Amino acid sequence: MSIATIDEIKNTKGRIMGVDFGEVRTGIAISDASRFLASGIGYIKEGGLHKTAEKIAEMVKEENVSAVVIGCPVNMNGTEGPRAERCRDLAREISELTAIPVAMMDERMTTMAASRFLNETNTRGAKRKTVIDTLSAQIILQNFIDRLKNI
Repeated sequence: MSIATIDEIKNTKGRIMGVDFGEVRTGIAISDASRFLASGIGYIKEGGLHKTAEKIAEMVKEENVSAVVIGCPVNMNGTEGPRAERCRDLAREISELTAIPVAMMDERMTTMAASRFLNETNTRGAKRKTVIDTLSAQIILQNFIDRLKNI
């Protein structure tokens, strides 16, 4: 299956899952059914593209999700590197495993926004490591939800 467009997801109903893919940890967030608010639900440590895709597919079923959005690491100049292609590979694999639309969302600045928030809340050390990926997924998903409202 191919990567979905924002319009394809807008035409679906139900919850959306946001994913911040990482080789070590992958942050996960889910919207409410009305697609108003994104909430971080944690991270997975499956590691590797295939195991991560399988775990996300399981979570899609468990959480009754109708679409997935994956953060795409775009360089500041707008180009995409090997990490972006790896995220696209993940999107295609999740789409094949779940048969639901999977879209990509530019994630520039989300990790910086998450870091800024954690600095403001004085979250440090091991706690910071465990929440930054989840918070990044939440920001990616909230940005996507906000964009859906404006198209």
